[in-house]
Amino acid sequence: MITKNQIKYIRGLALKKNRVKEQCFVVEGEKSVAELLRSSFQIIDLFATKQWIAENNYDNANEVSVTELARISNLKSANNVLAVVKFNEEIKEKISGVTLVLDDINDPGNLGTIIRVCDWFGVEQIVCSKNTVDFYNPKVVQSTMGSLFRVSVLYTDLNKYLAKTTTPIYGAFMDGENIKSSNTNENIHLVMGNEANGISKEVEKYISKKVAIKNIGGNTESLNVAIATAILLYEFCD
Repeated sequence: MITKNQIKYIRGLALKKNRVKEQCFVVEGEKSVAELLRSSFQIIDLFATKQWIAENNYDNANEVSVTELARISNLKSANNVLAVVKFNEEIKEKISGVTLVLDDINDPGNLGTIIRVCDWFGVEQIVCSKNTVDFYNPKVVQSTMGSLFRVSVLYTDLNKYLAKTTTPIYGAFMDGENIKSSNTNENIHLVMGNEANGISKEVEKYISKKVAIKNIGGNTESLNVAIATAILLYEFCD
């Protein structure tokens, strides 16, 4: 049985101000929770159906009905399990390989997909501007499908961060050099810009090389930032 106070608390975590205050966020769905259980993230509370508890042999769950889960879920159709999880304070500083830098990405779905793409290509750290959408936003968490538990995300002042960066800094621009013909380094930072405005002027001054994805069709004006990130990481991480 779930109490009114628990419902109020969990539903409240849909708001960033409450997540920041409580230092907690919500993870929903069997796939995402399975990845959570394999991670170092601390579970504060877990609510699940009798069937999920039996199948997963998890003794510390609060047994609830599907109807009760629906009352605390952010999904249109509630899944069989929901967890309240503590923010992860551990940030892995990794300077080898590719580090992705996000300059004011606004859309939760884009950030979630980018995190998943990074997980696919083995990119372990993303550095975000302070205005990039919240890593623990429910839509971000859901769209990562569990990849957020393997990719570190750091929010910082990009000007200060990039000023201290010693590896080459590549940036995605419409007028950049075709990535197919560009010589790339093994250890780099790759900057992706805002969905509408691209990389800001403040960040652009730190870019050592501009790269682009060739527009073969010639008709579409631009690519979605998550798709563009996937294509560029394929080239850099191959």
